[in-house]
Amino acid sequence: MSETFLTGRTAVVTGATRGIGFAIAHTLADAGATVAICGRDQQGVDEAVRRLTNESQRKVVGKAADVRTSTSVAALFEWLDTETGGPDILVNNAGVGLMQRTAELTVEDWQKSIETNLSGAFYCSREALGRLKNRGGGYIINIGSLAGKNAFAGGAAYNASKFGLNGLSEAMMLDHRYDNVRVTHIMPGSVDTGFSSRESAGSAKADWKIAREDIGEIVLMLLRMPERTLVSRVEVRPAKPRN
Repeated sequence: MSETFLTGRTAVVTGATRGIGFAIAHTLADAGATVAICGRDQQGVDEAVRRLTNESQRKVVGKAADVRTSTSVAALFEWLDTETGGPDILVNNAGVGLMQRTAELTVEDWQKSIETNLSGAFYCSREALGRLKNRGGGYIINIGSLAGKNAFAGGAAYNASKFGLNGLSEAMMLDHRYDNVRVTHIMPGSVDTGFSSRESAGSAKADWKIAREDIGEIVLMLLRMPERTLVSRVEVRPAKPRN
């Protein structure tokens, strides 16, 4: 356990059964937070909770929830109120990447991308904001992507969702800064998560990428900042990208 400055605070991390979300949840638990995670599959959530609890020796709880559905998100936060007393930190991490040329992109894949990557962050933030204000303030961190400022071929749905998440994050920050709620969006480049089918997570071919744990450390950096200061956007990329 590296530090305990988050002891007594509750952090919610969506899409935390694997990848970046799991690494962020692990880092927050190591820092002393009570961590609540969600994913779409209860079995996967239970396994992630078991691993996080064993590895961090902190309180970690979880519930299946589909962030694409506002009623599922509302049920998640009602459960959270009972289970932990409510959130102090929300990390909107749940996301999908469905890549296809625009003409071949199905309506279903478009909707899944927008509903997961953008609407899901809105639904969770909407539930969290009133609770954070009532608790005296808090922090919302949205995990975006450099694809939210740099479009690429085959990324129409993904780019649109991440461009939208940037706009949502910046407007939310302006709307709620005087409620003592800080909002930041983190925009990673290539992260070693196995997101690309060409490179599995942890493979030698992917060792040039950002480590998942590094995103967790950036989240901690933001949470350590004095309340008088807000880092509204973080762009992060591999130090030595593959040529």
